[in-house]
Amino acid sequence: MKIIAVGWNYREHNQEMNRMDVPQEPVLFMKPDSALLKSNKPFFIPDFSERVEYETEIIIRICRLGKNISERFASRYYDGVGVGIDFTARDLQQKLKSAGSPWEICKAFDGSAAISEFLPVERFADVNNLNFHLDINGKTVQQGNTRDQIFNIDKIIAYASRFFTLKIGDIIFTGTPAGVGRVNIDDHLQAYVEGEKLMDFYVR
Repeated sequence: MKIIAVGWNYREHNQEMNRMDVPQEPVLFMKPDSALLKSNKPFFIPDFSERVEYETEIIIRICRLGKNISERFASRYYDGVGVGIDFTARDLQQKLKSAGSPWEICKAFDGSAAISEFLPVERFADVNNLNFHLDINGKTVQQGNTRDQIFNIDKIIAYASRFFTLKIGDIIFTGTPAGVGRVNIDDHLQAYVEGEKLMDFYVR
């Protein structure tokens, strides 16, 4: 399986990161399966970064093999919705970007893709109107709604499938809203979709 992630998909997050241009197409990057962090296992801050940040996102699970999928049929290709955290070594990212170097290692390192269980799509009236949020140590630090995405889930699937064959079990991170921030040792992270807690783990 593979993890496809979307960057720059919420305007307010782009603004907080000093990106003023609205992307004309989804911005994609990849994470390997070794990045997965499941079952509420703790996240260990890597020794190569002094500033790891959380990015809370709605994630979807692909349920059919597909290539060059039409947007109008994209909803047939996913059956699960959950919440994920795209952990980013921000200091390393800034260093690599300033040098004009690829920055996969700051996004794709081991354990950098924390995911919840998946709930059936049918549980939700509209996946393009989902509230989600992250609490750290009992305080809400990030919240968003998928209606604010620049590219909705079906557009993301259609676009990504032009370049990558989507396979059963693949996971797509759909972008993070404003409010990203640093995690610290002993932080307690709890993530919710439509008020239901789907993720509950600690930083070590």
